[in-house]
Amino acid sequence: MTHTAQPTTPADWAAWQASWDRQQEWYMPDREERFRVMLDMVEALVGPAPRVLDLACGTGSISDRLLKRFPEAVSTGVDLDPALLTIARGTFDGDSRVEFVTADLKDPDWPARLPYDTYDAVLTATALHWLHDDPLRALYGQVGRLVRDGGVFMNADHMPDDTTPRINEADRALRHARQERAKAEGALDWRDWWDLAAADPLLAGPTAERFKIYGEHADGDTPSVDWHVRTLREAGFGEARAVWCSPSDALVLGLK
Repeated sequence: MTHTAQPTTPADWAAWQASWDRQQEWYMPDREERFRVMLDMVEALVGPAPRVLDLACGTGSISDRLLKRFPEAVSTGVDLDPALLTIARGTFDGDSRVEFVTADLKDPDWPARLPYDTYDAVLTATALHWLHDDPLRALYGQVGRLVRDGGVFMNADHMPDDTTPRINEADRALRHARQERAKAEGALDWRDWWDLAAADPLLAGPTAERFKIYGEHADGDTPSVDWHVRTLREAGFGEARAVWCSPSDALVLGLK
C-alpha cells in the first residue's frame, strides 16, 4: 500500500530534516566534514553547476548541501525508504532543481527510472553499508555506466581496516564514550528517531511501510578502502582512491 503524507508546512519538514541530521551526527560527528570534502571534489573535477545523482538519498542531506553551495546544480535523489523520501519530498517541494525517484538499488533495472542517462557526479554517504559485497559490486558496475566520461563517483561510508585491531578498539571506545555522554544529554539514536517517526501522524504510515520493506537495520559486509578502490577500477573508473578518512570511515572517489 502506498501512503500519501497529509499537507504540512515547510517548517515541519525542516524540523524533521534537522532532527535526522542530529541523529546521524550522534554516530558521525565529522559528518559535515565529509560532505565538505565531497563537494570540494565535485567543484574541482566537474565544476559548480553539476548534474548529480544522490544515490540512496534518504532525506536528501547531500542534495540539500549541494544546492546551497551550488545554486545552479540539479539533483536526482533515488531511494526506496518511504519515510525518508516523504521528508525529502516535503523539504524540496516546489524546487525544480531536484526530483526524487523511488527505486530498489538491488533491482537490476533501477537506472531505467532515472530522468537522465548520465550524470556529472554520483554521490552517496552512509547508505551502501547495508549491501553485501556481490550486490555492491554489481551496483558499482551500474554506477560506472551512469557517470559520464570525466565525471565522478563518491561514496562516504564505514570502511574499517581490519589489520589494525588495537587502533580500531581505541577509536570505538572513544566514540562510544562520547555517544553515551550525548545520550545522557538527550541525543537521539537511530531507534529513538524511528520511534518518534512512527508516532508522528504524517510519518506513521510511511514508517510502518519502511519496516515492512527493510525489517530492522542490518549491516552488510563493510569492505575496506582497498576493496572499494579495486572494485571501482573494475567498474571502469580510470582513477580511484580515498580523498578523506577517519579511523573508521572513508570517502572513496572514482574518476571516469
